[in-house]
Amino acid sequence: MTFLSDNAASACDEVIAAVVAANAAQPFAYDGDTLSARLDAVFGEYFGTACTVFAVSTGTAANALSLAAMVPPYGAVVTHREAHIHVDECGAPEFFTGGAKLLLVDGAHGKLTPEGIAAGLASHRGDVHQVQPRVLSLTQATESGTAYTPDEMAALGDYARSRGWRLHVDGARFANALVHLGCHPGDISWRAGAAALSFGMIKNGGMSAEAIVVFDQSLADDLRFRRKRAGQMPSKGRFQAAQLLAMIESGAVSRNAAAANAGAARLAAAAGSRLMHPVEANELFVDLGGHSESLRAQGFKFYDWGDAGSGEARLVVAWDTPAAEIDALARAIAALPEAIAALPS
Repeated sequence: MTFLSDNAASACDEVIAAVVAANAAQPFAYDGDTLSARLDAVFGEYFGTACTVFAVSTGTAANALSLAAMVPPYGAVVTHREAHIHVDECGAPEFFTGGAKLLLVDGAHGKLTPEGIAAGLASHRGDVHQVQPRVLSLTQATESGTAYTPDEMAALGDYARSRGWRLHVDGARFANALVHLGCHPGDISWRAGAAALSFGMIKNGGMSAEAIVVFDQSLADDLRFRRKRAGQMPSKGRFQAAQLLAMIESGAVSRNAAAANAGAARLAAAAGSRLMHPVEANELFVDLGGHSESLRAQGFKFYDWGDAGSGEARLVVAWDTPAAEIDALARAIAALPEAIAALPS
């Protein structure tokens, strides 16, 4: 019974069917096929504004290429200390930007705030001896499993704009945040000032395609070349396009995220005061104390989190996690001895 990562989830039926259907021969390769040609219009309708969409094979590629188009090598990207672009992308953002620095800021429950950014960068100078911020990168949903509200996103977008920075959104679990918030996709993307969004599909039932959604059209031409140079423009791009279109047009992007979120909510109810952060997507961070191995002995797989020996754990519910396994883990957590940690304020 695995709660390690939604990256290992299966591809949903809609995606598999779309890939099979895309196997019919096309007269044009690369982005010249009929499926790739539809991406901009379909995503534009979904987000409620004109956009340019580039299919890539990984979230790391989506993030790194987006940032490379936004920041010069002598610039910097302001982001949360726990951001995926800092912790889990093996220096790809620095590599693809040609050496731009990541400036790390703290924030409760994985979220940045204008006040927190100002405090975190208070000692940063504007002279030629230091890199200069050019981008603010947010993760939606955050690495703590929380979701920025439209108002929070708008405040951060205004803060970035006032300083001449662009706003990038790492949307690896964007659909999960959207389902939780119940708002329009545009409310937590372009309306908040996002210039580009890395739209995660693979965790949510996709197979091998993620999307860079570009709202600031001044970035689009540069990204075409960066994507090709990075080896992210396959000749049979119709198979990636088919996956992205299927997720959006069938509604699977929302249905799958809703299923994962519901499973996480079921576990959150059982975890109670063991929760370390509010549960607003499909990840839970819990203080299991000394009981991690007890749960593993019952057949549950999950990652330890935090400092070694802290007793903290991360549980991830995927869109296809069986309900019986979720219920079994919920019962096991509820049966543990008295909770150790209270939910932080």
